[in-house]
Amino acid sequence: MELFNNLAQGFAVALTLSNLFLAVGGCFLGTIIGSLPGLGPSNGVAILIPLAFTLGLDATEALVLMTSVYYGAMYGGRISSILLNIPGDEPALMTTLDGYPMAKKGRAGDALVLSGVASFVGALLATVGLMLLAPILARIAYLFGPSEYFALYLLAFCTLGGLASRNQAKAALAAMLGLGIAMIGLDNTTGLPRFTYGEMHLMDGVDFLVAIVGLFAVSEVFVFIESHGKNSAIGVTLDKITVPFRDIVRCFPAMLRATGIGFVAGILPGAGASLGSFLAYMAEKSVARDKDSFGTGNPRGVAAPESGNNAAAGGALVPMLTLGVPGSGTTAVLLALLLTLNITPGPLLFEERPEVVWGLIAALLIANFVLLIMNVPMVRLFVTILSVPPGVLLPGIMMVSFAGIYSLSGSAFDLVLMIIFGLLGYLCRKIDVPTVPIILGILLGNKMEDSLRRAMVISDGDWTYLFSSGISVGLWIAAIAGFVAPIFLRPLLKKPAQPGN
Repeated sequence: MELFNNLAQGFAVALTLSNLFLAVGGCFLGTIIGSLPGLGPSNGVAILIPLAFTLGLDATEALVLMTSVYYGAMYGGRISSILLNIPGDEPALMTTLDGYPMAKKGRAGDALVLSGVASFVGALLATVGLMLLAPILARIAYLFGPSEYFALYLLAFCTLGGLASRNQAKAALAAMLGLGIAMIGLDNTTGLPRFTYGEMHLMDGVDFLVAIVGLFAVSEVFVFIESHGKNSAIGVTLDKITVPFRDIVRCFPAMLRATGIGFVAGILPGAGASLGSFLAYMAEKSVARDKDSFGTGNPRGVAAPESGNNAAAGGALVPMLTLGVPGSGTTAVLLALLLTLNITPGPLLFEERPEVVWGLIAALLIANFVLLIMNVPMVRLFVTILSVPPGVLLPGIMMVSFAGIYSLSGSAFDLVLMIIFGLLGYLCRKIDVPTVPIILGILLGNKMEDSLRRAMVISDGDWTYLFSSGISVGLWIAAIAGFVAPIFLRPLLKKPAQPGN
């Protein structure tokens, strides 16, 4: 009964005219961003975060807009994957394996509609899972003390680099760089400045939104400039759009299986949509009788990864809201937004700000239906937007980034710092160093340090206190396993990509 009361409260928030408009607008913008090759949900949310502050949105409105963009980008990633064999983002990689062959057979419209329905099933059921599981996990979070939170942050650092990098050493380097940036500013305990070098603007530390927009949005502009827009989808054509009811019915069990796999993958810190999509595809292929047809245009090869990656997107919100630990790169960006809005994710969030949590969940339920409606009749429009010239796209991204960051602090120093982070992000992408661990270090570095200090104060300097509970020991084991596992999983992840090339 309490669940329905909370959900009713959420719909009362989400069904206001302003929030409905933001949800629809966020879904539309997210689908466009997701369909543009290479941008993806992390970059999309980072690019549009400044827009939330430029518009002067309150906490709930900003979160509704950004999560709608998040879900929309997860939907949109399939468009360029199917039509161009270019994944809109990393989780959409598996969709290319059967989606592009379907397009080459003249079934591009069928593949787009089927993938849209599969995305809807995965995202809707994941949102229901978030609604049921998040309050339970929030109660469990009360068992966490300083040692458990330190181990939890360590788990996030060990896993979030994960499959995003080809080299675990580079992922560790990125995490250490992020932690180093987090140390800039006044020490929380002693009040002494650290690594400021006499610069007054750095006394309060580095604003994580400046770092996020620089590392994601500005670096993307630099990459676009270097490539001269070679990945733009100019000249894409689409045949008549039909609804393949027979394929949808046949693929529905595959959608349900993939949703369960993807949701669990999303909850695990660092696993995220990429692993959820991969596992869903491989699981469906393993149970299929016609294994040889996968990679040649099998509809289940489109439905499974799309349900898996969208379910993982919903699952990744669970640890972010209940524990304050992002389950993916995009939720790390959303966590930064929450902290900027003076909202602290964790178990108390459900008691202190229920209108934010349940308004968000209700908005996600609405966004799923909006995206389903958008992604069938409006597919032709999104395909047209794919061919936006970089000369128009790049100035728009830069304008939104500069206006949004300047509106936060009114400081020209932050704009310069944003460009510096953009250059850093560009360099990291050139040498294949993942940027998500850098963001995570900036976001969680101070919290991790505070947890370690509190643990040492409580134990009078006894480091074995960090392993004093079953929860902390389990998290340490998971952290070590999470750092080592991608070394063995990464070769498996690459093998299925060969048929679609």
